[in-house]
Amino acid sequence: MTIVVGIDESEPSLRGLRKAIEMATALKSELHVIHAVHIPGTLLAVLNQVPADIVQLENAQRDSVWAVADPLLKAASIEIKRVDLNGYPADAVVEYAEGIGADLIVIGSRGRGELAALFLGSTSHRILHLAHCDVLVVKGG
Repeated sequence: MTIVVGIDESEPSLRGLRKAIEMATALKSELHVIHAVHIPGTLLAVLNQVPADIVQLENAQRDSVWAVADPLLKAASIEIKRVDLNGYPADAVVEYAEGIGADLIVIGSRGRGELAALFLGSTSHRILHLAHCDVLVVKGG
């Protein structure tokens, strides 16, 4: 079995990562942990400009996410493949999962606040509708 989990630096995302590690360990599955960098157009519109060094902004976002996730990854007793992608997170996770023939996608529920979700959409909702395989949305509070 191959499990894919999409992460960002939010607590719901970390709950999803914990659940994916727990499941992959119990099932002796292959686990791919994905972070997709996406600088929302709405952010650029608010800033009224394109940052001079978007690569630097993307790298800062990646560093922030992996700094939060790395302690969980290092504590896991299984081998984990860490994957960096670019693009809208839901689309990137689904495309990657389909490309490797994943059996399950794990995603945390609502990493963004209500206002951000209104403008940016719900990643977990989009994954549910696009995925070719089963999806586990990890809730909690």
